[in-house]
Amino acid sequence: MASNQDGVKLQKKQSTLSKAKFTGIGITTASDSEERSLGQLHIYDGEGKGKSQAALGVVLRTIGLGICETKQTRVLLLRFLKGPGRSYDEDAAIDALQQGFPHLIDQVRTGRGEFFTSEEVTKFDLQEAQRGWDIAKGAIASALYSVVVLDELNPVLDLGLLKVAEVVKTLLARPQGMEIIVTGRAAPRDLIDVAQLHSEMRAHRRPKVHETGPYLVSNTDGIEIYTGEGKGKSTSALGKALQAIGRGISQDKSHRVLILQWLKGGSGYTEDAAIAALRESYPHLVDHLRSGRDAIVWRGQQEPIDYVEAERAWEIARAAIASGLYKTVILDELNPTVDLELLPVEPIVQTLLRKPLETEVIITGRCKNHPAYFDLASVHSEMVCHKHYAEKGIDLKRGVDY
Repeated sequence: MASNQDGVKLQKKQSTLSKAKFTGIGITTASDSEERSLGQLHIYDGEGKGKSQAALGVVLRTIGLGICETKQTRVLLLRFLKGPGRSYDEDAAIDALQQGFPHLIDQVRTGRGEFFTSEEVTKFDLQEAQRGWDIAKGAIASALYSVVVLDELNPVLDLGLLKVAEVVKTLLARPQGMEIIVTGRAAPRDLIDVAQLHSEMRAHRRPKVHETGPYLVSNTDGIEIYTGEGKGKSTSALGKALQAIGRGISQDKSHRVLILQWLKGGSGYTEDAAIAALRESYPHLVDHLRSGRDAIVWRGQQEPIDYVEAERAWEIARAAIASGLYKTVILDELNPTVDLELLPVEPIVQTLLRKPLETEVIITGRCKNHPAYFDLASVHSEMVCHKHYAEKGIDLKRGVDY
């Protein structure tokens, strides 16, 4: 955050610049831009965690905007390579979505539950991939959906279960206004070339810490960090919130979620509609607090109120984590807050070291220098932006882009 390019509210700044160009609100409304009217093709790939979570976070945000604007916003979740016999990280999150918004979410699963290589492909695998793709083609052609998520389509193509050229042709012919989100490792180059957004989730492994090291990490499983310049950090965190709620539903338990946001005073942020949708459907399970000024905070230009607001939110976070009352605590934009030196690192480290075993802590935000608590994370995904349509001057779209 040492340069003047490191404002911590880039998304809000971009949205402010583009709001005047909108002809309407919501995912079903197109802007004047012909390319923007087509609807964007998003690709989330890479070895790191957060791809499917980010897609679900975008889905939640889109639904929230539809609710706010009283518009129907239907979503199809088509999951390849995720057949019966296994449970998946996002199952609980999808359960929460379907229970909270049963008339807005359709889900289809295809494939078998086992992992397999290209040398182990069977006739059944080919048939299941084709079945899923036939459903996808029908859904895209119907224009009934605002968002179509093609989860794990990338590895399907990498395994040779579908022809890349046919998939690309179909996606290029999508109806106006339809957003398509493709996830999974090893996205083929031909698909990346026609996408408007390509974000890679890059995995960082936790370093081995010996007893002679500064911190022991045996009790810190359940700490996840999402950072980097690419898209998907806060949306991945929202996917984790859905997952926690869904686990509570399946186990008939209360899985309370606390969402704390730094550097986000005011309104008009990327996650507002998603959080509003969560609180409307699960008011007894979701608590939300934001802090900070309604302005970009620059290094060297911090104001006293920035320190006061950062500390206020941290005291709430510290007490919430220690209490064990919340199963998931999301610390959104904590990383840039620490990077701006609005909070000291050591109290955060000590709080995380002492957190209850069953409490998940999700930390988001870009930062130039990794604080010491990064070494405690069981998951650290860096979102690397390889392509973003904003760079081509395309208007940003409320509900998907900001």
